[in-house]
Amino acid sequence: MVFYVDCNVTRSGDGSKEYPFKQINSAARIAKAGDEVIVAPGIYREYVDPMNAGTAEARITYRSETFHGALITGAELIDNWTEYKGDVWVARIPNGLFGNYNPYTTLVSGDWYIATYIAHTGDVFLNGKSMYETTSMEGVLNPVVYEKSWDPEFSVYTWYTEQDEETNETLIYANFHGACPNDECVEITVRRNCFYPSKEGVGYITLSGFVVKQAATQWAPPTAYQEGMVGPHWSKGWIIEDCEISDSKCSGISLGKYCQPNNDNKWSKWKFKDGTQTERDNICQAQIEGWTKENIGSHIVRRCDIHDCGQTGIVGHLGGVFSIIEDNHIHHINNKQNLAGAEIGGIKMHAAIDVIIRRNHFHHCTRGLWLDWQAQGTRVTENLFHDNTFPYDYNAKIQNADGLGEDIFIEVSHGPTLVDNNILLSDHALKLPTQGVAFVHNLIAGSITTVGRGVDNGTLTKKSSRYTPYHVKHRTEIAGFMSILHGDCRFYNNIFIQRDMRPGMLEIGEFLKDNEWNDGNLVVGTIPYDEYPTYEEYVAQFEGYCGMGSEPSDRYYNPLPVWSEGNAFFNGAQPMKKDKNAFIDTDNKITIELAEADGEYTLKTNVYEYLKNFKVATISTKVLGMAFEPEQYYENPDGTPITFDSDYFGNHRKSNPMVGPFEVVNNAISVAKHS
Repeated sequence: MVFYVDCNVTRSGDGSKEYPFKQINSAARIAKAGDEVIVAPGIYREYVDPMNAGTAEARITYRSETFHGALITGAELIDNWTEYKGDVWVARIPNGLFGNYNPYTTLVSGDWYIATYIAHTGDVFLNGKSMYETTSMEGVLNPVVYEKSWDPEFSVYTWYTEQDEETNETLIYANFHGACPNDECVEITVRRNCFYPSKEGVGYITLSGFVVKQAATQWAPPTAYQEGMVGPHWSKGWIIEDCEISDSKCSGISLGKYCQPNNDNKWSKWKFKDGTQTERDNICQAQIEGWTKENIGSHIVRRCDIHDCGQTGIVGHLGGVFSIIEDNHIHHINNKQNLAGAEIGGIKMHAAIDVIIRRNHFHHCTRGLWLDWQAQGTRVTENLFHDNTFPYDYNAKIQNADGLGEDIFIEVSHGPTLVDNNILLSDHALKLPTQGVAFVHNLIAGSITTVGRGVDNGTLTKKSSRYTPYHVKHRTEIAGFMSILHGDCRFYNNIFIQRDMRPGMLEIGEFLKDNEWNDGNLVVGTIPYDEYPTYEEYVAQFEGYCGMGSEPSDRYYNPLPVWSEGNAFFNGAQPMKKDKNAFIDTDNKITIELAEADGEYTLKTNVYEYLKNFKVATISTKVLGMAFEPEQYYENPDGTPITFDSDYFGNHRKSNPMVGPFEVVNNAISVAKHS
């Protein structure tokens, strides 16, 4: 059956084409497997709570009648502002508007959130742009520029909230700098989610072609109920496609974890078990309670424009397994810098088991992609990364951060994690306190940091290794736990280009070099692995060793081997000393620039002029071998082997291919385009 929805009709009908529903949620209450809901253009100020699941054979589809014509928003217009002092106005909002969830009495909070950043889950928007909350009236009356923001000029558009207990009203004071808010579009978020089932297990839903924005979402750590503005809420088989997702307080899309009442933010609440242990508890409990390939995950997020969310564009722990995230534009995440903690990125996923992340464009995020724990069978391929860092004009002043942000952060995972045919252009390209990662045919113009560190809990005097799980191949069942030994990485057929450093970068690198979570390295290349053993050196430790009764040694806890072959290094990028068949150019100046015009991004470089005669071998699953701890090969989710015979664009590679992500080379290559 097809149901129709049109917010512009005078009165809600029966959902037929002649008498459509006025609200999407009217259809969401009754749509069943095989049904389709067609939504006319307009603004839908409602929370859509799909009640019924589809099936693999008969999905329930929610479709915007015209591309981006239907807007679902968690915000309401406020037009009853009165003048308070100077440019500051005040609005009085009856608390009945919020139901049982008031975003202006609810603070952003949870495990791994930095509590010194005080913020409510609500937001105030001026003409669609999120204003800046302050914690005092003084911050509204006399606002100052917030230097951490990517948009410091707008950071003086501030607001402050308090409660009038006598009238049961929320008061919001806002500085509009001369504008009359009743003549502008001023909105406040009042709903926690926009398109999100209130119960678990509502699977096989398609959301297609909508604009979804402005929800008062809560912080989404891996040890808590992970909500988003949009998401499947612990189910299977969703497709989120061709949508614009923006302006969620915390996370835009959640592919994350269900609520475990006994373990929900337990670290923050009970405090006696640290966060790492409560996360291990969460994972084991989820396995007992039905976290399997048959029940959870296998979602698709494709062709979405995801931007301007405070914590993540996409978040997930456990619930995103076996998913595909492809062809998305993920940008300007955490740009206000008004939220801080260990769960921030364009995508932040734990347990991305057999997840494929391909052909996405990540930029202007504090971190581009963060794969934390259990990136087993994860493949990151054909993506473009750039400008993923703190604001550039703030870097030179930074004095208390653990790093600068990076394109890809892989943390305490045993792999196998495959990173191939990507373009990584940020100052820090890779953060790797991990093992079991293979890098094949990438162009890398940023440094590698945190090699050999960043895997402890940060205790003062006690040993506190973070041992993490690995899984049965291509399944969720836990096969074992182990701490990170480091190494077990492979670098084949990559291009490394050292770019000119911006002012202040050397000072920042020096400041960070003794940090447990970032070594401050700014030198591009494989050199951070300089002291790691080759495979032959590693194996030699065990020659003549007969196990129990032998002389004690550290052999089981020494770093694992590293393979590096067929890589090219330019402008001072440095190879590890055991790199094989390395092309090192110290004579020529390589230029590299990413230019944007009308939504088209063009990579301009002369590097290929000097690589014409450097040919490398074809890489395959057989060459890469298997990740050490899970004993799993670098292979497809179905267990079939991979031959790296296609490039960034899908062009077929020759038997002796070009190094880097492109087989067909040019001085100017269009690498992304957005309409």
